[in-house]
Amino acid sequence: MKKDSVTRRGFLKTAAVLGTAAGAGLSLARSVHAQGSGVIKIGLIGCGGRGLGAASQAMRSGKDVKLVAVGDYFKERAKNGAAALKDQNPDQVEVPEDRIFDGFQNDLGVTGSEADVILIACAAKFHPYYAKHAVEAGKHVFVEKPHAVDSAGIHTLEEAVKIAREKGLSFLSGLQSRYCPQSRALVEQIHSGAIGEVRAVQSAFLRAPYGVRGYPAGMPELDVQVYNQYMFRWLSGDDFTQSLVHNVDRMTWALHGELPVQAVGMGGRASMTKREFGDVFDHHSAIYHYKGDHCRLFAVCRTETGCYDLYDDLILGSKGTAYWNEAKIVGETNWKYEGRHLSGHLEEQLDFYAKLRKGERVDSGDYMVNSTLMAILGQVACYTGRMITWQELYGSKFVFKPAPEECTAGMNPPVIPGENGLYPVPVPGQHAWW
Repeated sequence: MKKDSVTRRGFLKTAAVLGTAAGAGLSLARSVHAQGSGVIKIGLIGCGGRGLGAASQAMRSGKDVKLVAVGDYFKERAKNGAAALKDQNPDQVEVPEDRIFDGFQNDLGVTGSEADVILIACAAKFHPYYAKHAVEAGKHVFVEKPHAVDSAGIHTLEEAVKIAREKGLSFLSGLQSRYCPQSRALVEQIHSGAIGEVRAVQSAFLRAPYGVRGYPAGMPELDVQVYNQYMFRWLSGDDFTQSLVHNVDRMTWALHGELPVQAVGMGGRASMTKREFGDVFDHHSAIYHYKGDHCRLFAVCRTETGCYDLYDDLILGSKGTAYWNEAKIVGETNWKYEGRHLSGHLEEQLDFYAKLRKGERVDSGDYMVNSTLMAILGQVACYTGRMITWQELYGSKFVFKPAPEECTAGMNPPVIPGENGLYPVPVPGQHAWW
């Protein structure tokens, strides 16, 4: 299978057939097992570390989960990913050569296979686009965060969520904090009034650069950028959307789902200025304002070496303070979670497949859309240096060009190095993004 060799027309024809079971109202428990075989077949799109991790965790949920198709932009990475999972789970992986797909449209091959569930963990630009294809084909879907990188992606994601609901399909988010037992217990305490009214929130995701893979000799520029996806805005959405989406999702959860009305931010490049760091910022900071100005959320992220690392949230209320990582509350109520702290990655997969077997839907759609848009709001505020409102961003045509459906093999990448060998980086106050 050569890059982009799966056609959209052929995919839609296949999707019409594969979507029949869900559209006919069959129970999830019946339709999820391929032809009554008692096997849940999964397909994987994106064979990087997170994709392989999600597939491995899915197979840990039970021996009835089998990997039958894989896709990645790079054919070799798809092959190696399938082989690695086969070594790890020899009885649960059967991916022949004709079910290994590559190129920008590799998802059409995976969703057009006999898989019942599609796992999506590739360059974030394509997450909503591939998810929509999957639900159109009648597949249950897991999508890693972030679920979009721009306003256009948010609208595609909303369409995918709507289709999933209409077809009775499960749609699971990779925002795994909601499956951590310590986080659930802490949020329960906050919702019960243990810290009183939330007045301010401090969220931080500070660490060294990640996903810097270098420039293999002879690799075309387009492939170099896909290979280093986290270093390019058009593929990753930059670090606010990639990293702080976890924090803003958790804090939105703690705030009973309340969303900000606007945000202002700042950011840029300070120390990570070499070509290998692409065109992303190495520091961001945003302040979110809520209706009535009863609360502010202060969110910061940084990807610089030699600096202090921090990944945590602090929630300040009128009666006390909640410490996210420690899962404790200090104030009028003193409380601490005493159980085991878990990351949530495995737990969400175990819950997902357990519910599928029982015919119960999983629907993360609302917080997938809201938390992702909230992260994009912070990102755009940092890029522009302007106060950006929620409605302004949601109603905009903001898209990182080219749109996913416009990406083709051998195209010219949207950003290239300048005469100094460096990629141009946004300058706050001097760039409009829609």
